[in-house]
Amino acid sequence: MGILETLRPTPGLRVLVTAGANGIGAAIARGFHEAGARVHVCDIDRAALDRLSLETPGITTSTADASDPHDVDQVFDDLRGALGGLDVLVNNAGIAGPTGPIESLDAAGWERTIAVNLNSQFYFARRAVPLLAQSASPAIVAMSSVAGRLGYGYRTPYASSKWAIVGLTKSLAIELGPRGIRVNAILPGTVEGERMSGVIAARAAVAGLSPEAMRNEYLGKISLRRMVTAEDIAATALFLCAPAARNITGQAISVDGNMEYL
Repeated sequence: MGILETLRPTPGLRVLVTAGANGIGAAIARGFHEAGARVHVCDIDRAALDRLSLETPGITTSTADASDPHDVDQVFDDLRGALGGLDVLVNNAGIAGPTGPIESLDAAGWERTIAVNLNSQFYFARRAVPLLAQSASPAIVAMSSVAGRLGYGYRTPYASSKWAIVGLTKSLAIELGPRGIRVNAILPGTVEGERMSGVIAARAAVAGLSPEAMRNEYLGKISLRRMVTAEDIAATALFLCAPAARNITGQAISVDGNMEYL
């Protein structure tokens, strides 16, 4: 195998992408599909899953709330029928959570953010590991955030969950390494799209600025002065599951244009 060939995932990988019907998750699912993988996607949004199936025939789907362990069990029942096993888990499910000073946040917003962003990664990993242990090319890719290395004022539930994901990633890399399972986290920066526009609008409201002014403030914190795209994140996920990355594990890899601070 030539060096260039090692940069792409091996065709035929069996891949599960959580929250894979929209945004970064959909870009990752499509990227693996284009690389010749067999892809199963779960998402809470049935309409988005239907669109993904229509646009990308061959991807199989399950409707699930990633924070519900019973739904997660059903996903794995569906997965066994669709793929017969698993080589790659992409733990992508996440929400923005509430925005505001800590004293204004309620317990429900905190708990929901932790449930979706962190608990879901635990639920999927514990079910995936027995299947990954039977794979010749096993890998877990966890989605964290640049907030998981910098912290994020007024977004404490989100940042806390993303720091925890890095801890989970590094711990699982140690635990699963002897079984040949690689575990890495991707830390996206400011990603272009509808979700980021909503985050900027909410942060602007707290700061008393216009959304345009807040957007410019975000760009001013990035060394490259541009946001990243969902496709940038997908490309990194694919590389981490390619033969060239066979000795990369336990890493928290930022894809953010060098976000200097938040």
